Amino acid sequence: MKNRKIILGVTGGIAAYKSVEILRLLVKEGADVQVVMTKAAQEFIAPLTFAALSSRSVLCDMFDHEGRIPHIELARSADLIIVAPATADFIARSAGGRASDLLGCIILATQAPVLYAPAMNDRMWENPLTQWNVETLGSTGAFHMVQPSTGDLACGSHGPGRMADPELIIKHAIKLLKKDLSGKRIMVTAGPTNEALDPVRFIGNRSSGRMGYAVADAAYRRGASVTLVSGPVGLSAPDGVDIINVTSALDMRKAVLEQGMKHDAVIMAAAVADYRPEKIHKSKMKKSGEKISIELVKNPDILIDLKKKRGRKKKPVFVGFAVETEKLKKSGLEKAKNKGCAFLVANHASVAFGGDRNEALIIGSDGKSTKTGNISKQDLADLILDRLGGILS
Repeated sequence: MKNRKIILGVTGGIAAYKSVEILRLLVKEGADVQVVMTKAAQEFIAPLTFAALSSRSVLCDMFDHEGRIPHIELARSADLIIVAPATADFIARSAGGRASDLLGCIILATQAPVLYAPAMNDRMWENPLTQWNVETLGSTGAFHMVQPSTGDLACGSHGPGRMADPELIIKHAIKLLKKDLSGKRIMVTAGPTNEALDPVRFIGNRSSGRMGYAVADAAYRRGASVTLVSGPVGLSAPDGVDIINVTSALDMRKAVLEQGMKHDAVIMAAAVADYRPEKIHKSKMKKSGEKISIELVKNPDILIDLKKKRGRKKKPVFVGFAVETEKLKKSGLEKAKNKGCAFLVANHASVAFGGDRNEALIIGSDGKSTKTGNISKQDLADLILDRLGGILS
């Protein structure tokens, strides 16, 4: 963290007193910290406290800066923004793209990662609107959450909503500032493939692409040059990532075989269709009869084809993904060996698709496996890259 420029945003919650400890730990790590407080935060703790510890004035107002535009200057220079505590109101405003105060403007104008440490009443945290806002922020790839802990709350309740311990927040911050993949070239595939049946219909799967996009974003954040080969998804490409949009398994195969050998690692997070219709009808198939039969042919296995192209070379390193409904370890190990993967990420179909969280088994080619537990896809992306980084170093 030494000499990294960090903005510590403090919003209006009782947990603001813990932000003093976060500031102390950041300064101890050698970070250059600028504290920005909302108006409500100043009702709980005085700016002078933060100014004394950071050795610089605290910014509280949008307009009291003698003609300067602080939100643009700070947004451009920041390596990381931490919002702690992040109240339900501030999270809602962030999810809605609001820029109603200095901190909100900085967040909208920055390309740096933003780390939120929520703190609120348990019912506010569990409210579907709050959870929707949290999921909305997380789905972008640019915003990260340190989940609140469960315990006694200031309102007298007991439940989830306590701001995470400052030491845990610092650990998350250090992870977001990692640049251990600098100079590495990484290809990531993501999303489903759609196999055309006629001009209207296709055969596909439930993949949202969020896992692959999280890996691509995390790899870029950690310094890698990233190529993302994406099937059809409703997601925006992460900043700084080169994207190749494809539709079918054959399209994805072509892109990976053409570009994959130029990379240090290929992470196959896409849910590639195993089969495609043998015949693509030129016009829309009309409804007729009670049943129809569609002949399917097997799609090629992209990683096996790239393995043949790699031959005896050590690079690119392969990381595979497998979605299973049973026998995760056995199936995952077989696939890891067959496809020449350094390791493979196996997850159950019940948790793999759609949401912002996942639960996986990371299986090495040596048969050793690690359970991740139920974690965010962003956290899983970092676990994958931690392991890959050790192989590439």
